[in-house]
Amino acid sequence: MVRKRLGSEIEPSAISQTAASSQDTPVRNILDLARWAPSGDNAQPWRFEITDEQHAVIHGHDTRDHCIYDLHGRASQLAIGCLLETISIAASAHGLRADFSRRQGIPDNTPTIDVTFTEDAAVQTDALLPCIPKRTVNRRRLSTRPLTGEERSQLEQALGTGYSVLWYGSFRDRLKLARLMFRNGGLRLNLPEAFETHRSIIDWNSRLSEDRIPDRAVGLDPMSRHLMRWALGSWSRAAFMNKYLGGSLIPRLELDFIPSMGCAAHFMILADTHPATIDDYLNAGKAVQRFWLTATQLNLSLQPEMTPLIFNSYIRDDVRFTGHQPSLELARDLSVQLTDIISPAMPEHGVFMGRVGEGSVPSSRSVRLPLRDLLIYRADSDEIKAAS
Repeated sequence: MVRKRLGSEIEPSAISQTAASSQDTPVRNILDLARWAPSGDNAQPWRFEITDEQHAVIHGHDTRDHCIYDLHGRASQLAIGCLLETISIAASAHGLRADFSRRQGIPDNTPTIDVTFTEDAAVQTDALLPCIPKRTVNRRRLSTRPLTGEERSQLEQALGTGYSVLWYGSFRDRLKLARLMFRNGGLRLNLPEAFETHRSIIDWNSRLSEDRIPDRAVGLDPMSRHLMRWALGSWSRAAFMNKYLGGSLIPRLELDFIPSMGCAAHFMILADTHPATIDDYLNAGKAVQRFWLTATQLNLSLQPEMTPLIFNSYIRDDVRFTGHQPSLELARDLSVQLTDIISPAMPEHGVFMGRVGEGSVPSSRSVRLPLRDLLIYRADSDEIKAAS
């Protein structure tokens, strides 16, 4: 394993001794819990630097250089926002308030955020704390039992000010969303630029994965998983299956249409004002994480459905995300379809989209890299000084 370093080179022995001596400090416990924040495809677009017991630095990065679903960096920014909220919740267990300050003059693709932990008698342990490691993605069919008024109310209140949620829970609404997601699945699976992303994010023959999605958590039956693995061996295989063997039909049914019908409701979280800056998306991520953790607290399962929003933003902003003309035309059609479904709301205000419902706890899931693999070190940090 190669550990990233800042500043002067540090002896590996000093790092290991420091890690051992500081393992149970509050800041480490906070970050160890916060690393369970969600991120697209389990990318974990962050690394942590502990400068002392009152300060840490989040070194973020996005995946725009290699992921078709993050060309603006917005997906990663939402994830980092989820991380910030998770840090705040984790800090509450220690009676600490977490304050964040994003460093200015740094490119948006590598946001750097200073975290200050302050003792505050007014801070009470957040009720969502136990939900942090329990929260997960459920890509299987969920119960169609409608959400109760109390469940909807708690989820809506979890967002805080500045955000609202649209619900699509009737049979007719779920059918509309199922058709949208089915067609959207065709776009994803036939898009040449998405192939490398799909191939790189699956951890085959796995129930758990630290840095990808285990194949058993994808939502396909065993036969479909075998076919998918074969097809992802090369783009020529995938293109051949899609063109001549209807290769995307079964995955679209299993991953998109059936789950879209099998849920209590689809939802879209809207910002009151059109999000445009990195800070807008960081703040949206904070709201999304409280929504998701509240769903976990209510024993509800959730699955993000972000790609319709992502492709809609590319069409709206005239981003040439593919050279494959049929995919580009389909994306334009899907943008119109999405707008028709959520009208009179405006899709450009959408920050998160998904489905929710009762469901059994998945036996397969993405886990996280251990904290030691997420830490970077600077020669003048208190942790290194303590080890010398």
